[in-house]
Amino acid sequence: METAKPEVLKQHAKKAATFSHSPFSHYPVGAALLAVDGTIFHGCNIESSSYGLTVCAERNAIAAAVVSGHKEFKALAVFSNNGATPCGACRQVIWDICGDIPIYIFTKDGQSEIYRSKDLLPAPFDDTKLQKESNP
Repeated sequence: METAKPEVLKQHAKKAATFSHSPFSHYPVGAALLAVDGTIFHGCNIESSSYGLTVCAERNAIAAAVVSGHKEFKALAVFSNNGATPCGACRQVIWDICGDIPIYIFTKDGQSEIYRSKDLLPAPFDDTKLQKESNP
């Protein structure tokens, strides 16, 4: 499948934001994750009255991809009203699952920015820190 351009990912993320369940913050977010085979996975934020149970759009898109058997990704697009970058938890999960990919940030008024995962999480905690030490 042909590689999706950032504008295509923007449209997918924008549509995903329309499905947001955000009755508390009224801050809809949509995400579109591009797998290496060209498949695009969608996510939106889903809020809970117990705020800690809220799941962000980025992690929902990643979960949709992983549960579908995908493990390699090319890019992520995030759409919101004001163009906020992913939260810290999402940055960690993006790094763990997607590695250093481009992350496109889009706003409802047409502004955009591009980052790489490493820009947003410059000193990640990852599997290299989890190597088991042998017991003496």
